[in-house]
Amino acid sequence: MINKKNIAVLGSTGSIGTQTLEVINNNPELFRAFLLTAYSNADLLIAQALQFNPAYVVICDEAKYDYIKEALAKTNVKVLAGIEAIIDLVTHPDIHIVLTAMVGFAGLEPTIAAIKAGKDIALANKETLVVAGELVTGLAKKNKVKILPVDSEHSAIFQCLAGEEENAIEKIILTASGGPFRGKSLDFLAGVTREDALKHPNWVMGAKITIDSASLMNKGLEVIEAKWLFDLEADQIDVIVHPQSIIHSMVQFEDGSIKAQMGLPDMKLPIQYALTYPSRIKNNFIRFSFINYPQLTFEKPDTETFRNLALAFEALKQGGNMPCIINAANEVAVAGFLNKDIGFLAMSTIIEQCMQHIAYKESPDLDDYLNTDKETRIFAQNLIQKMPLKALQF
Repeated sequence: MINKKNIAVLGSTGSIGTQTLEVINNNPELFRAFLLTAYSNADLLIAQALQFNPAYVVICDEAKYDYIKEALAKTNVKVLAGIEAIIDLVTHPDIHIVLTAMVGFAGLEPTIAAIKAGKDIALANKETLVVAGELVTGLAKKNKVKILPVDSEHSAIFQCLAGEEENAIEKIILTASGGPFRGKSLDFLAGVTREDALKHPNWVMGAKITIDSASLMNKGLEVIEAKWLFDLEADQIDVIVHPQSIIHSMVQFEDGSIKAQMGLPDMKLPIQYALTYPSRIKNNFIRFSFINYPQLTFEKPDTETFRNLALAFEALKQGGNMPCIINAANEVAVAGFLNKDIGFLAMSTIIEQCMQHIAYKESPDLDDYLNTDKETRIFAQNLIQKMPLKALQF
């Protein structure tokens, strides 16, 4: 029996946020959407508020506050604006779980505030652990908070480890679809467009994570996140390309046994598991059939063509603020590619140059992370502005 839980959905208008609300809508006896937040999608946030009647909504873009306030004037929903409002509201005593699906670095401070307030975290914002994994996991242990992974790969590892608390992990194997450009050459990648990169073969996701998947940076970020979620060293984490996206990831134990979590690509399953953990509840999601997938295949990732994965492993091994550097550089680079300011291959160049030029700190605190993020973004943006014309392929 699961007691009804009040859920704060940070980033409710994005891909993960909207699917979380589907799970909540399908289980109204178990969950209530208590707090909904969005960056700038005012119209969808209003529609969600009218449907779910949360106690609070927050729009980060303060210019849209009056518009939302007026639209919800005849409801009991309290409307606030700005990131500080989110940081304050996640500590609300009535919230049971904070699902963090904000995009990028913006999710860090609200997550830290929620952890300090003793809230369990359903983590869909991998950048939180990429940027400040040691700090965040330390706070979670101190405040006896569970971090429940929502990424399909980390949820798979988490599920494989259920009941294995006394057994040592030899390694984990994160699977990657390979994205839309699997098997392509550098010459091909030099000419790909924004529209090409946004066509993921298996998953429907937001623009930023879809581009990360195409460049394999998403898998690199997941490698760093896995280190902190499961207390692993870099050499305990493998990546393998699995184009069908049926095996979501695997754990190999010290006796050589491997456990895998499988299913059709559907983010609602890991979302539901995080919200109901440690229980499982019935749903009507489409079931996987082996008959429909007579072959499951696996390949070694091409880290020479897709350099971002190799750069992420390098950042993980260096530690300190280096993962924060690659995350900030990647966010700027992806935005540049989506805006058609740079070509696909230039993203890796920008990330590598930031790793080489931004000051390294071995034992950063929160202020160091915030300063590193700011400094890296400025440096990366300057690189984009100075890029030679040959890098501006799109």
